[in-house]
Amino acid sequence: MSIPAWLAPLVALSEDLEPEQLSRFVPPDDHDGREGAVLILFGEGEHGPDLLIIERAHDMRSHAGQPAFPGGAIDPGDDGPTGAALREAAEETGLDPTGVDVLATFPALWLPPSNFAVTPVLGWWRESSPVRAADPREVASVARVPVADFVNPANRVTVRHPSGFLGPGFHVAGLMVWGFTGGLIARILDLAGWEQPWDRDRIFDLEVGLD
Repeated sequence: MSIPAWLAPLVALSEDLEPEQLSRFVPPDDHDGREGAVLILFGEGEHGPDLLIIERAHDMRSHAGQPAFPGGAIDPGDDGPTGAALREAAEETGLDPTGVDVLATFPALWLPPSNFAVTPVLGWWRESSPVRAADPREVASVARVPVADFVNPANRVTVRHPSGFLGPGFHVAGLMVWGFTGGLIARILDLAGWEQPWDRDRIFDLEVGLD
């Protein structure tokens, strides 16, 4: 399997990753909630290396309007997290999963608000295909965001939730990427050696009601 040189460091690191390297939230030993998967899909677009991001529909019951990786619950018919991540990505964005090479699965992480244990699946878009908001019930928009935009210090902020939560955020593609997705992207940039110094004291206050 051939992958670009810029992605190789992240793939090499994935073999020995501990969940704590990706998030402070890991599934508890007695976790009995749902299991899901998300697709962290890197591609090579017209503006260089990029990452596929969806904006969740604004009328969803949870995490409405939040940018996220494509993904969802693992169904009984799925081939584990990999199968679920590819199926959900195809359903949500219309991508052709045959053009995606799965490079690794990361340790499962925990979303406390929804009691979800989520396995991130790392993919390389070997043959990219058109994407769109294929399921408007779940997806408001889809974007291929250049990795350079996530790396750019001018686009980085510390997000402050009304609850007091503080975490990394990214102003990219007209979206504020934060929460589980923003935190995971921040860890990936750091682990891969792509992060540049940025002003962690620049605060972005989320609107009351966002979750």
